[in-house]
Amino acid sequence: MTISQAFEAAWLRAVQARESDAQGRRARAEQAAAASLWAAPPAVELNHLNDRLHSNAGRRETEVGLVWPLWLPGQRDARAAAADAESKLADAGTQAARLRVAGQVREAAWKLSAAEAEAVAVAAQARYLKGIADDVQRRVQAGDLARADALAARAELLEAGSVQSDAEQRLQAARAQWRTLIGFEAVPKVQVLPTASVSTAALPAEEHPELRLAAQSVERARKRLDAVNLSRRDPPELSVKYREESPGYREAAQRGIGIGLRIPFGTDSRNAPLQAAAIGELDVAEATEQRLRERHDADLALTRSALQSAAQQLDATRDRAGLLRERARLVDASFKAGETSLPDLLRAANAAAQADAALARQQAALGLAHAQLQQALGLLP
Repeated sequence: MTISQAFEAAWLRAVQARESDAQGRRARAEQAAAASLWAAPPAVELNHLNDRLHSNAGRRETEVGLVWPLWLPGQRDARAAAADAESKLADAGTQAARLRVAGQVREAAWKLSAAEAEAVAVAAQARYLKGIADDVQRRVQAGDLARADALAARAELLEAGSVQSDAEQRLQAARAQWRTLIGFEAVPKVQVLPTASVSTAALPAEEHPELRLAAQSVERARKRLDAVNLSRRDPPELSVKYREESPGYREAAQRGIGIGLRIPFGTDSRNAPLQAAAIGELDVAEATEQRLRERHDADLALTRSALQSAAQQLDATRDRAGLLRERARLVDASFKAGETSLPDLLRAANAAAQADAALARQQAALGLAHAQLQQALGLLP
């Protein structure tokens, strides 16, 4: 499995995917509402009046009407523009959510890789100490070494077993996190790329998912403010009514058709809260975009610096691990020749093992630094 395949599997399971779908459906519903011929759903009016409980003279009135809320001048276009901005915001939100899920997958993959590498190094050290303990035990039985050396070798082997158990537990935790994230246990294929081969060119601001989302949030807020400014009152209502009136028993009914227009007034008690909310939303969106751009620039500089530092640390750690492994081999040969004491051998072996574990962790750290730079650049796996 590649990181890209793992990312797509994680996206299918992510809550963010459901949120993006819901936001998209809301945006499409807003567009459909803005395309309607009426500012609000039409209504039916029914009225009936009679004197049955009073004089019972047979007087009755029946009225049936249809009411259509009408768009104010420019209001429909403003609402359509706001709905289009909402739709674009939903698309930008989907891409930003995908980038966040990609970041989770990258981090989990490299944590799993580090845990696996460390577990392998610790297991190799435990096997090596097992060989030393067996060799020491044979030499004690032959009378070449004191029983205290056998006890020391056994104690180091038990300590290595405890370290190996801790490493296995961390590995199982990393695997459980990975399984929860993507839904199955397939281990991703990750490799540390040469630093020179990693692209460090940032996407243009209009293409970076997070920056595009912030910019579209500002645009949506502007369109909403425009819609509020063009909706200074509730929609006027056009009504068509049919009325039938009977003055009394044995009298001819009178019928008529009427047309009415209801125009609500726009007052500060209605408009001021709506305008304040729209202006506040725009201010927050603009401030958020500005802070996000500043944070994005800082993150890019930090991740580039972290990548260079991780590459330098890996070179130093690799050299140190090689030197300590060579030293451990020389001390081991000297111990077998009877020229070096067991404590010196154990110290050399532990130093080499710690260096190997540090090398495994640093290799994963460099891979994670690569991934974090790609994340800051706004690139999907």
